[in-house]
Amino acid sequence: MQAEFTVTTRGQALYEITDQIVGWVQDSGRSQGLLTLFLQHTSCSLLIQENADPEVQGDLLAYLCLLVPPASDPSMAYLRHTYEGPDDMPAHIKAALLPVSLSIPVTGGRPALGIWQGIYLFEHRDAPHSRRVIAHLV
Repeated sequence: MQAEFTVTTRGQALYEITDQIVGWVQDSGRSQGLLTLFLQHTSCSLLIQENADPEVQGDLLAYLCLLVPPASDPSMAYLRHTYEGPDDMPAHIKAALLPVSLSIPVTGGRPALGIWQGIYLFEHRDAPHSRRVIAHLV
């Protein structure tokens, strides 16, 4: 069973997609299996992260921006791929550091997430984008 989800982003941030994914798994009627999520892009990532405190997402974004600053930062002067904007190559670096796919067991008709876990698309570009996530359940 497979589906495609579109996530509209508004710039760099974490976008929770847990409810969409859980709803699709529940609608599948499968009580157990393995859910694979795959992102069809090279400048964003997928994460399982805490969803109880929004400060966690803000801290993750702030840390990653310190770790990989925009191409306009003097520390990034070595970058050559800059024609798509100062956020493009740093977005590719961030996506190389974080996963673009997730595998989650399904038990009891739901993804087996912990109580504080949520599924997030982590947008690394500044501008809004329409992102595609492929969900596959076996």
